[in-house]
Amino acid sequence: MQDASLIHDEILRLKEDRHAIILAHNYQPADVQDIADLTGDSLELSRAAATMDGDVIVFCGVDFMAETAAIISPEKTVLLPAHDACCPMADMITADELKLVKSRHPDAAVVCYVNTTAEVKAESDICCTSSNAVKVVNSLKEDQVIFVPDRNLGLYTQRFTKKVILPWEGFCIVHDRITPDQVREARSLHPDATILVHPECRPDVIDLADHVASTSGIISHVCNSSEKEFIIGTEIGILHRLTKECPTKKCYPLSQAAICRNMKKTDLNKVRDALQTLHPQITVPEEIAARARGAIGRMLAL
Repeated sequence: MQDASLIHDEILRLKEDRHAIILAHNYQPADVQDIADLTGDSLELSRAAATMDGDVIVFCGVDFMAETAAIISPEKTVLLPAHDACCPMADMITADELKLVKSRHPDAAVVCYVNTTAEVKAESDICCTSSNAVKVVNSLKEDQVIFVPDRNLGLYTQRFTKKVILPWEGFCIVHDRITPDQVREARSLHPDATILVHPECRPDVIDLADHVASTSGIISHVCNSSEKEFIIGTEIGILHRLTKECPTKKCYPLSQAAICRNMKKTDLNKVRDALQTLHPQITVPEEIAARARGAIGRMLAL
């Protein structure tokens, strides 16, 4: 196997030759995060895909993220190094299913979590992320909101709006497995630690937490807080960035089993190979992309 430092150097050379930018989600493996131009949550990476200068976007994440980048930046080549990295939650709703729900609630607005396929985005009024879902919902004039696909994020958002949210029964297979018993156990092990959880967690887990935030919100809270110990209730890939950016803080995973296998499919070899071959490329048919672009654009405009 080629030495990791040699692969690292080769990626940097290829990135310059291709005039490429590398984006990595906070849940990516540590060495992939370290090679990225930007590591962030879905909202940060969506903005970056739209604004950063480059001919090629190497998206170290899962399929819907690369699709979003391709929709926002159709003039750029978008690569997904781990071609089979999918999001099970995104696959829990189809465009046809959403059309049926819309027909049953014709006066409702449709808010789709960015963790959806391009086809579902195309059937939606506006997208949201875990960090801006409340702001997006409250920006709408409609009193009813069809919220897809994450029921937990929809139920969390309902706490902060007078609008009636109609949540789809999708969920994140990582966050939905976190239990109240795990929260109580973590608190007993680290009684002085602040518990932060992601809004994709179940309501009974959120009720036991001290703070709820997106991945980047969690990082910001830890780094800016006067507190010294934290229990982190999200995918454990975030701990690498916390260690780098908040080295004086102690962070413990709420669950060691909180691992997204799809996020871990990317590695440096795949990033290098994608830059060499410009494959696998992610494209979205323009008829779908044009309508999805409207939903994403309305989110970014907020």
